[in-house]
Amino acid sequence: MTDPTRARVLVTAAELADELGGDPADHAQPVLLDVRWSLAQPDGRDAFEHGHLPGAVFVDLESELAGQPSPTAGRHPLPEPADLQAAARRWGLRDGARVVVYDDVGGTSAARAWWLLRWSGLPDVRILDGGLAGWRTARGPLEAGPATPEPGDVVLPLAAGTAPPAMPTTDADGVASWTGVLLDARAGERYRGEREPVDPRAGHVPGARSAPTTENLAVSGAFRPPGLLRERFAALGAIPGSDVAVYCGSGVTAAHEIAALASVGVDAALYPGSWSQWSADPGRPAATGEQSRQTH
Repeated sequence: MTDPTRARVLVTAAELADELGGDPADHAQPVLLDVRWSLAQPDGRDAFEHGHLPGAVFVDLESELAGQPSPTAGRHPLPEPADLQAAARRWGLRDGARVVVYDDVGGTSAARAWWLLRWSGLPDVRILDGGLAGWRTARGPLEAGPATPEPGDVVLPLAAGTAPPAMPTTDADGVASWTGVLLDARAGERYRGEREPVDPRAGHVPGARSAPTTENLAVSGAFRPPGLLRERFAALGAIPGSDVAVYCGSGVTAAHEIAALASVGVDAALYPGSWSQWSADPGRPAATGEQSRQTH
């Protein structure tokens, strides 16, 4: 039996293949967004052109899913809603669009598009569970080359000013005074301050709990079963109805953690500036180790 809470966040390769197998003129078919990105290879366009889901559109995370980086805003600040709407129209989104996002890293970059579109008021956005690897395992077809869709006319409620953000956020001051559960979605060694390859200082926000995003995934790259995710988050204090906030290095993989939480019925706020913003402010304390030893 399909878990309706999980189904609002994730779609399997088999389910997506069924949805795409209908009449191409059916506007209920989802728009496919390919969000291949990593810190090591931020431009995934070449990989997209070598092979992507049929009809998919490439999304550039750096230029389309983030605003201008700065020490005061972080490496991937949220884009302006009007800019996000303009990008969504370039991707071919129309009003009433259903969207499926995917990548080749278990959804850890695609979740940024999922979160942003949900934040902007688009209700039907899902992540392809298992990403490109899951699609290949299910023997889904691929196509190569660039893609230039017909421009869309989607109106994002947040951009139009007709609705407030549909996903909660917090900022550095909110995180500093957070009384609920604060999760750090980075790798454990970055949380502990053992290494910091990108940002100004090592460590974590005092009081945060280590919850690496990668532990949301099975070896296959698919999300872990609901029962295991509930156990994982409950052990961290994140249960339905609790006040949860999540950050990572720059607000990208934290969106994946929020998706995993949402798939088991736990709402969470994103700290968009994340560690890249926090660590750039010398007035903000950093903690290291497992026991949150503070440094300045």
